[in-house]
Amino acid sequence: MATHRKARTALLSTPGPRAAVGITTAALATVTLMTESAGAAPAPGKPAQPTIAQTKAKVDSLTHQAEVATEKYNGAKEQVDQQNAKVNRLLEAAARKTQALNDSRRVLGQIAAAQYRNGGDDSTTRYMLAGDPQSLVDELHLTSVMNKRQRAAVESYRVQQVAATQQRIEAAKSLATLTTQQTRLKAAKADVQTKLGEAQKLLNSLTAQEKARLAALAAKQEAEARKRAQELAAQQKAAAQKAAKAAQSAGSTGSTGSGSAANTSIAQQVIAFARDQLGKPYVWGATGPDSFDCSGLTQAAYKAAGINLPRTTWDQVNVGHRVSVDALQPGDLIFFYSDISHVGLYIGDGQMIHAPHTGTVVKIAPITEMPIYAGVRPY
Repeated sequence: MATHRKARTALLSTPGPRAAVGITTAALATVTLMTESAGAAPAPGKPAQPTIAQTKAKVDSLTHQAEVATEKYNGAKEQVDQQNAKVNRLLEAAARKTQALNDSRRVLGQIAAAQYRNGGDDSTTRYMLAGDPQSLVDELHLTSVMNKRQRAAVESYRVQQVAATQQRIEAAKSLATLTTQQTRLKAAKADVQTKLGEAQKLLNSLTAQEKARLAALAAKQEAEARKRAQELAAQQKAAAQKAAKAAQSAGSTGSTGSGSAANTSIAQQVIAFARDQLGKPYVWGATGPDSFDCSGLTQAAYKAAGINLPRTTWDQVNVGHRVSVDALQPGDLIFFYSDISHVGLYIGDGQMIHAPHTGTVVKIAPITEMPIYAGVRPY
């Protein structure tokens, strides 16, 4: 403000030609600086451009949301597959019931046709015309047999009719449930595609320079995660040594039990399978063999070792028993985020194999790059 007052006073004091030139130059410089400052500031009402860190945070958030939506899709698809199988079983059963009903109807038709050809039930007349007692006994026996057969046919028809009707009703209800679940599956699929589309649109809006800065920021964050993973691995090693010493002092061999050798074999098979998948693309909803999502990879890896895991992270986290981060062993599952939307396979030294998200491949990464929810040992 003081500078501006001095400039204003100088302009009003009618100086000489040289001074006027100096004042004019100073005034122009001041105006130029003010114009540049105004150009650098965002226009009134126009939001400021997000920083690269903010952009990355937004992309990460959308990617995370897409993974949550993917797990919902996985759960919905599993329900649809199970319901579809149930519907097929019910329809096959309904077809068998209908065939049995048709067989009963055919027997009734045969009896009715026979009675029509014989002029109806004329048993009384036949009894009266019997030539001897033996013929009468034979007629009575034949009538009894025919009546029993007719009653049995009628009862069979009634039973089969009720069973077929019930089977058709159950199949219709199951089909309605399937339709509802297919609608949910469609909505879950659309949700995934929307989130991924938003993330891709945001990435496409960046210039080449901004993309380079984004990649550099991601590399920096990954390096920091690797450093934290090394520190965690050191803590795990120290905890294991402490536990071994405690076991020795207590007179124990430190073995985890008679099943420890089998458990080690399971872990080795699981990890070996996961390593064979390194480099394969992440595809949401995929369970292999050419592509995977996060829970699809862990499910397939454990299946290779003879253990069936549920499809979604939300169900896998409840298999087996929980283990602390310090007690993680190779082969354990690690779940991330408070919504349990991601899972990886621990391989030791603070590292895991996982299928990260769309646009990436199955890879080895530090477990510290995401907030850990829980460790789980499924066997």
